[in-house]
Amino acid sequence: MAKRMKDTIKIYLASPLGFAESTRDFMAIMESRIAACGYTVINPWHLSNSQQFEVASLIENSDERRQALHELNMKVAAINEKAIRECSVVVAVLDGPDVDSGTASEIGFAYAIGKQILGYRSDFRMASDNEGSLVNLQIEYWIESSGGCIVRNLDELCQELAKASIE
Repeated sequence: MAKRMKDTIKIYLASPLGFAESTRDFMAIMESRIAACGYTVINPWHLSNSQQFEVASLIENSDERRQALHELNMKVAAINEKAIRECSVVVAVLDGPDVDSGTASEIGFAYAIGKQILGYRSDFRMASDNEGSLVNLQIEYWIESSGGCIVRNLDELCQELAKASIE
């Protein structure tokens, strides 16, 4: 099958960067750099309305609050699943003392459905099971077995995206 035009290729950006004000600016930088490489970025942080969680969290009745939050959780997860299925490559941010659990699950799901995964780790701290890996050995396995790799900066990320087996 012939490769598609870059601007029609969707890259899913899996990351915990939307949780904190201190990392949201870098998330925007990552999106811009990937887009500047000619790809469409699908960022799950933009697919859902976080204000819905704030509203549901204010429900006074605990059973109703839990139910409302559960329904929102399932809705967000389904939206993210659909986005991963529709993308060509998953770019996963691996920074931190351990890979974020949501990002790890997105990596595992992407691998299971045959998506190529590129990891991004600019964090210099040791975060692996041993000195033979950069991150959790299972995460690194999913990434490498998908045909991807772990990059250390945004320039390397763009280079690897250009080499990705995107069909």
